[in-house]
Amino acid sequence: MKGSYVNTEGQMTPEVRQAIRNAILSAIVGTAMEWYDYYLYATAAATLFNHLFFPSYDHLTGTLLAYASFAIGFFVRPAGSVIFGRLGDRIGRKSVLIITLLLMGGSTTLMGLLPTYASIGVWAPILLCVLRAAQGLGSGAEYAGAVLMVIEYAPAKRRGLYGSLPYIGVALGLLMSLATFHLSSSMSKEGFEAWGWRIPFLLSAVVVALGVLLRSQLKETPVFEALRRKNAVVRAPLTEVFRHSLRPMLCAWGARLGDNSLAYIYESFVIVYVTQQLHMSRDVIVTALMWSTALQFITVPLFGWVSDKVGRKPVYMGGALLSGIAVFPFFRMLQTGEVVWIYVGLFLVSSIAKTMMTSAQSPWLAEMFPSRVRYTGFSLAREVTSPISGGIAPMIAVALLSAGEGSPHLVAWYVVALGVITAISVALGPETRGRSLNDDMHDGSQDEAHTAPARPIAHQSR
Repeated sequence: MKGSYVNTEGQMTPEVRQAIRNAILSAIVGTAMEWYDYYLYATAAATLFNHLFFPSYDHLTGTLLAYASFAIGFFVRPAGSVIFGRLGDRIGRKSVLIITLLLMGGSTTLMGLLPTYASIGVWAPILLCVLRAAQGLGSGAEYAGAVLMVIEYAPAKRRGLYGSLPYIGVALGLLMSLATFHLSSSMSKEGFEAWGWRIPFLLSAVVVALGVLLRSQLKETPVFEALRRKNAVVRAPLTEVFRHSLRPMLCAWGARLGDNSLAYIYESFVIVYVTQQLHMSRDVIVTALMWSTALQFITVPLFGWVSDKVGRKPVYMGGALLSGIAVFPFFRMLQTGEVVWIYVGLFLVSSIAKTMMTSAQSPWLAEMFPSRVRYTGFSLAREVTSPISGGIAPMIAVALLSAGEGSPHLVAWYVVALGVITAISVALGPETRGRSLNDDMHDGSQDEAHTAPARPIAHQSR
C-alpha cells in the first residue's frame, strides 16, 4: 500500500498530491452545500417561516413550530447514516457522496418553489416538512464521506490538518446562507416575503452542479481499494460496528450530544435572542455571524494542525470546556448592545471554542473505526444524537428563554451542561492520533460469512 502513496525517496507522489487536492476541494464544496441548506433553513426558521408557513399562531409559538420543522431533518439523519453509511462501506465513498449531494441540494432547490400557507393552506407546511426530511436523509452520511475521502488519502502526520479542512465547507455554507439571505432581505419587506426569500434556496442548484462535477472526477480512496482487493468488504457493517466498537461509539455519541447542540445555539438561537429579546436589528447579528464565520477559515485548519501535534482529545475537550466557561460572558457581551462586544463574543464562542471541537472531531471519528466499517461507524457516531442535539437544541433554548422570562441564565446553564457532557465523553474515549487507517480488527482472519466482494461501481444498480 505504501507504494501508492510515496516514491522511492519516501515522499508523496504527484498523483497522490493531486488526489488529495481534488478530494479536499470536493469535500469543501459538498460540505458547503450541506450546511448552506441547513443554515439557510435555520435562519429562515428563526426569522421568516414562522409567519409564512405557520401564520395561525402567536410569534413565539410560530417560531417554535418553525424550529420543529427544522428538527425533522435531524430526526431522519440517523436513518440516512445507516442507509448511506452501509452503501459507503459496500460500494465505496465516491458514489455515495454524489447521491447524498443530489438528495440534499434537490430538496433545498424545491423549497424555493414551495407555495406558502396563504396559497395552499396546511399543505404548505406539510410539503416543507417532507423536503426537510429529504434534506436530513442525505445529510446523514454527507459529512462523514467528505472527511473520509480526504483522510484516507492524507499522510498520517497531517490527518488532523487535512481532516479538519472539510469543516471549512461548513463555515462556507453558513457564510453563503447568511450572505444570500442578507442580500435578499435588503429589498423591501413586501418583496422579500413575497418572493425574495426564495432566491437563496434556488441558488443551491448552482452549488449542486459544481459539487457533482467535482465529485464525478474523484478516484476512490486507496484504503477502500485495498479492502476491495482483499475481498474484505463486510456484508453487515452496522452489526460489525456494534460488535467490535461499542465503547468508542458511546463516547462519540456523548461528545456529539454536546458540541452539536452548542453549534446551533451559538449560530441559530442567538439570532432569535438578539432580535426578539434585545430588539436589535437582524442585520447586526447576521453581519456579526458572517464575520465570526469568516474567521473560521483560519481557526479550523489551525486547530486541526494543533490536534496533529498534541492529540485529538486535548483540543476537543479544550473547546468543550471553553464553551461552558465563556457562555455567561458571551450573553453579557450581547446585552451591552455594543457591536464590538457582540463581535468579540461570537469570535470567542463560535470561531474559537466551537471550532476547537469540530476541528478535532473529524480525524478523531475517522481514526476511531476500522476501514471496513469506517463510513458506517463515522456516520452513526456523528448523527445518532442529532435529533436530541442539533434538532431540538434551538427549541430547548427558546423554551428556556421563555421560562426565564427573557433572561438567558437558564440557556447559559444548559450550555454549561452540554460542555461538561462533551468533555467527559471525549476523556473516556480513545486517543486516535497516529493510528493506522488499515489496522482492521480481525485483519486476515475474517469470517467469510461476514465479508463479501465489493461489486464494481459500474455495475451497481442503485
